[in-house]
Amino acid sequence: MDTKQKIQDLIDSNDVCLFMKGTADSPQCGFSMAVSNVLKHLKVKFKDVNVLEDEKLRQGIKDFSDWPTIPQLYVKKEFVGGCDIVKEMFEKGELKSLLEEKKII
Repeated sequence: MDTKQKIQDLIDSNDVCLFMKGTADSPQCGFSMAVSNVLKHLKVKFKDVNVLEDEKLRQGIKDFSDWPTIPQLYVKKEFVGGCDIVKEMFEKGELKSLLEEKKII
């Protein structure tokens, strides 16, 4: 399976998918930890995808989304953004509203 298809399958099969450095239980960078903690705070069940395990996946997700940084959050197959966007949305209550609208929480 090629990398683009693998990414698409992960996004398609998980309502909330976080491409991150490390895992939800053991983040390997502060930005990934921040987004993971926001989702945990909102009690969101999410799929964590460790891009450090696969260099093709690490570069592939950047190409897929045309977004240069990791972490990257997808909700119901839509790209939400990276750490700064997710934190800002959380602080404004927009992330909770989005998750409620999408029937995640």
